Amino acid sequence: MKVAALDLGSNSFHLVVARIVADSVQLLHRVKQKVRLADGLDGNENLTDEAMQRGLATLEVIAESLKGFEPDSVRIVATHTLRRAKNANRFIKAAKAILPYPIEIISGVEEARLIYSGVAHTHHATGQQLVVDIGGGSTEFIIGSGFTPLLCRSLQMGCVSYNKRFFPQGEIKAKYFDKAITTARQELEIIEDKYTQLGWKSVVGTSGTIKTLFELCRTEDSSNEQQITLKQLKKLKEKCIAAGHVNSLPFEQISEDRRPVFCAGLAVLIAIFKALRIEQMQFSPAALREGVLYDMEEALAESDIRERTAGSLVTRYDIDTHQAQLVLTTCMALISAVAKPWAINNKRLKNMLGWAAMLHEIGLQINSRGVQRHSAYVLQNIDMPGFNQEQQDLLATLVRFHRKRIRLTELPEFEQYDRQDVIKLLCLLRLSVLLNIKRQDNFVPEISITAEHNTLTLNFPKGWLNTKPIINADLECEIAYLAECDIELVIVG
Repeated sequence: MKVAALDLGSNSFHLVVARIVADSVQLLHRVKQKVRLADGLDGNENLTDEAMQRGLATLEVIAESLKGFEPDSVRIVATHTLRRAKNANRFIKAAKAILPYPIEIISGVEEARLIYSGVAHTHHATGQQLVVDIGGGSTEFIIGSGFTPLLCRSLQMGCVSYNKRFFPQGEIKAKYFDKAITTARQELEIIEDKYTQLGWKSVVGTSGTIKTLFELCRTEDSSNEQQITLKQLKKLKEKCIAAGHVNSLPFEQISEDRRPVFCAGLAVLIAIFKALRIEQMQFSPAALREGVLYDMEEALAESDIRERTAGSLVTRYDIDTHQAQLVLTTCMALISAVAKPWAINNKRLKNMLGWAAMLHEIGLQINSRGVQRHSAYVLQNIDMPGFNQEQQDLLATLVRFHRKRIRLTELPEFEQYDRQDVIKLLCLLRLSVLLNIKRQDNFVPEISITAEHNTLTLNFPKGWLNTKPIINADLECEIAYLAECDIELVIVG
């Protein structure tokens, strides 16, 4: 089986094609194209047309390498710049015309988790290790042990964004370096205590910025070929300042596309060494895209990670698991009955409905009044390892409208999910919550469920609804609510 992972980064787009043989990943092909998407973020955090065109032109080149791949064998993830860009959807819509695969905008924490997975699968380490990845717009920090990430953070500092702020004209001065290093250290203040307290035995750097610095350090100091040290980085800084301009940098190993952002990346790494008191750092060639590949190879890994995430939220927010399980059981019965006639016979949709059922009352800890709004807010904004941003948005949308009126104008536009499928999932979740409103075991009787086109029919045992006037009244209201979404709910019994 051939699989491909595409990383739409702030500095470069990276494609990795691999073959899965006997549960192992064999890399076959790589494509790396400089795009500098982060350079195209304007003052209003919109991507400029020029930056979009650079990105789309690059995708047309990459598309050649993806011809013939099945939809489930390609995963595309977008990181910091598309996370920040307010008009990211416009870019993604245009990209879909070039690449017929879903594009996931992943959170910083999810990016960090995937980076760690890539390093852990390819770089042997004993004990806890700190992994650092300097990208174009953000830098990820992960402490992990074995294949398990223990602490993941993403900070908004990268070689492209810092170059734009501190070295915009290519001029290199000591004061520019000092400002960049000080700003990065200020950014690092929010994590340094927690990270140094948890600790690590070894430090691993990854991705293009650290790779370039690692190779330069080896060339400049052959006595320590396997590690980067702060002393070596300071020597590189002094040589940069002496050169005075990026065009005069005395390092032949630096490629032309890396040269403009080199000093910014160096400043960020110096700040990291100082703030976290790092003595030496190794380099690993594996990074985000390899992590994505290993997630694809371990078919159950993603599900397990998301189940752990959902489970930890249930515990942290003290969710009533008995009620959640009642709603979940009804949801699974409903979707099993209608999956084929409603064309939602999709494991991913079923999983999302299940997690929404488990988490729909997560906002109760904030306030029981307007619980659906509080639940949506939590799921929209909390870090959820294993879930990409659109999956979080879908969960938030489902729980936001699990009761009361469905405001169609407030439903977001999804790139990975069809709007009608979202409405159908909403319908099933709402009915499951409604039928379990009494929060009692064995309260819901045996119901036969049929679906055809946009019609859903619930057949209750004869006379049961006559004994449950509140449920009956709730179902009458639900008929009106769902009619506004062009779903006809028919109640028999």
